[in-house]
Amino acid sequence: MFKGESLMRLAQGASVGAIATMIIGFNWGGWVLGKTAENDAALRVNTALVQAYGPVCIERFKHQPNVEAKWVELTKIDAWRRDVYIKESGFATPPGSTSPNSGVADACAEALSKVISMQTPAAK
Repeated sequence: MFKGESLMRLAQGASVGAIATMIIGFNWGGWVLGKTAENDAALRVNTALVQAYGPVCIERFKHQPNVEAKWVELTKIDAWRRDVYIKESGFATPPGSTSPNSGVADACAEALSKVISMQTPAAK
C-alpha cells in the first residue's frame, strides 16, 4: 500500500503537517522556547521585586538618621544620577541580596525626585 508515490505523499503530508503545527503553535498557540520562558520569568520576578521593594526603599530613605541633611544632599544631585546615589547608599539592596537592584533604585529615585519637585519651587 505505501510504496513509491503513496509513501512519498505520506512523508510530504506529515512534514507539511508538522511544520504547520509548529508555525501555528509558536505564533498563536503560546508556545515558547526554554530560553524565552526563562527570560520572561526573570523579567516578571524583577518587576515584582521593584513593585514590592520600591516603597520599602523610599521608607528606608525617609526614616534614616539625619534625614533633613540627606534630603538636601539628594536635591543637589542631578536627577539622572539619583539612582546611583540610592544604589551606593544601600537603599536599593533587597534583604538577602548582596548587590543593589537597578530597577528598585530607578523606581526609588524617581519617586524621591517627584517628592523633591513637589517641594521645590517651579521656577528653576
